[in-house]
Amino acid sequence: MTTRRLAAILAADMVGYSRLMGADEEGTLARLQALRQQIIDPSVAKSGGRVVKTTGDGILAEFPSAVEAVRCALDMQEQTRAREAAHAPGQRLEFRVGINVGDVIASDDDIHGDGVNVAARLEGLADPGGILVSATVHATAAGRLACTFEDLGEQALKNIVQPVRAYRVTPPTPNAERPALALPDKPSIAVLPFQNMSGDPEQEYFADGMVEEIITGLSRVRAFFVIARNSSFAYKGKSPDVRQVGRELGVRYVLEGSVRKAGNRVRITGQLVDATSGTHLWADRFDGALEDVFDLQDRVTGSVVSAIEPKIRSAEIERAQRKPTENLQAYDLALRALPHMYSFSRERVEEANRLLRQATEIDPTYALAFARRAICLYISTFQGWTPPTKLLFDEIIRLVRIALEHGGADPEVLAEAAGLTGTVGGDLHGGIALAEKALALNPNSITALNRSGNLHAYAGNTDTAIDRLQQAARLNPVQGSGVRQHFTAEAHFLAGRYEAAVEFEEKALRDNPNTVPIMRVLAASLGLLGRIDEAQEAARRMRAIAPELTIARVRTFLEMDSPSGSKRRGMLDVYCEGLRRAGLPE
Repeated sequence: MTTRRLAAILAADMVGYSRLMGADEEGTLARLQALRQQIIDPSVAKSGGRVVKTTGDGILAEFPSAVEAVRCALDMQEQTRAREAAHAPGQRLEFRVGINVGDVIASDDDIHGDGVNVAARLEGLADPGGILVSATVHATAAGRLACTFEDLGEQALKNIVQPVRAYRVTPPTPNAERPALALPDKPSIAVLPFQNMSGDPEQEYFADGMVEEIITGLSRVRAFFVIARNSSFAYKGKSPDVRQVGRELGVRYVLEGSVRKAGNRVRITGQLVDATSGTHLWADRFDGALEDVFDLQDRVTGSVVSAIEPKIRSAEIERAQRKPTENLQAYDLALRALPHMYSFSRERVEEANRLLRQATEIDPTYALAFARRAICLYISTFQGWTPPTKLLFDEIIRLVRIALEHGGADPEVLAEAAGLTGTVGGDLHGGIALAEKALALNPNSITALNRSGNLHAYAGNTDTAIDRLQQAARLNPVQGSGVRQHFTAEAHFLAGRYEAAVEFEEKALRDNPNTVPIMRVLAASLGLLGRIDEAQEAARRMRAIAPELTIARVRTFLEMDSPSGSKRRGMLDVYCEGLRRAGLPE
């Protein structure tokens, strides 16, 4: 009899099963059976679920609730980690877990349908030892278990028509406090996410945009050390003790506040706290019409600068208060685009490009919007969605030139232009020069440090590349930037250090699990190391996102994207051989 029902589905699969079986077939099988009998089956039963079937190295289970499915996964992974800790890292049994809530078709004690397929696809994207869940699971389980859910954005899953929003589940770490970082030798500050007091969740982008602009303004004051947005926003939705924030980020000052946008009126409140003592140094409220929003941002920035270091020259403050555009409608469109840009979801990147195009049509001098349009086109081609062609690369450089024409003194414009000039534009040394100019204007620019590190790696200056990327890491100490980790991995790959490349790309994937270049370098590195099962798994994940990707297309892209005479161009044959060993089709 066939019936339909709603169920929470858990799909789990063992990592590197073929490799471990090849090394020790009997021992691996015995350990796997013991895990099932002593950990997995009891965990499922304890949470009120049932094992539907086992498939060699995997299991499929269903539960009456999402909360119980996540509880089971956390328990199963924790016990497995503890049991396998005695084995060497490469010999441990580890599982990936995916969980989804959806409609299933039940027949003869088995279950089928998209509800099951989504769980299985999420499992394939999970980290070794990790758990990924869908938005339907998150909506039910968030806040009911002692774990955190990290939004990874929409994911393109193989044979699933619509993108699925995924969340990484992190188990609680009681009493685990990050070690305190040493304070820099100049005034250091972190700007925490401001509360959205508008009463409308749709206005969250606006509150985040205000913080982004304030961070940018403070970063341009060369006398300051300003923590990157990624690390500051790790505290979004939380109410942390500012002294803990100061220890974890290695800063003396913390700025927190709120934004209220109602009709044509905006209110920004802010308070500055000395994180070493918890003392409040300054607090104020800024009210104005929507058309005054840039002035309000400038007043917040100026007040913070004056409270921390009143001797800073007025020229420094003036430079910090440059406006990206005079047109509020264009500015609003650019703010809406920002969360979509680096999602690495095809639909969201296309939406970002659409919004940015509107912004540049409204304000044809909006330099940063032109630069970000170029980045959207670049993402589309390196993700494998759009074939790399001369026409496309010419359009990217055209947008870069417009951005530089109108924003040649804006460090963020210079930083974005640097990366594209040095790769798509084929002018490696010109790109490095633009990155250096951006850093001279804003030594706190994460984008400029990342681009500088990446371009120096392509030029063969590995030590300089790693140094720049380590500087970026200090400015972004909490959230591991997938971009920085990837650029570090590329630097190691180009230096022939494939083990290090694997280590950094695996870290990068935790922050950007849907990014093709990360998987590409990971697959090539694993292939060159002879770790074929893992290489094939990386290639499989890559092809799930970009089904048309082949070695020929990768070679075409890298030939067009690698300047003549660069270390990267010289490694093309090695790169493609690694992908060939990983099983990427010719």
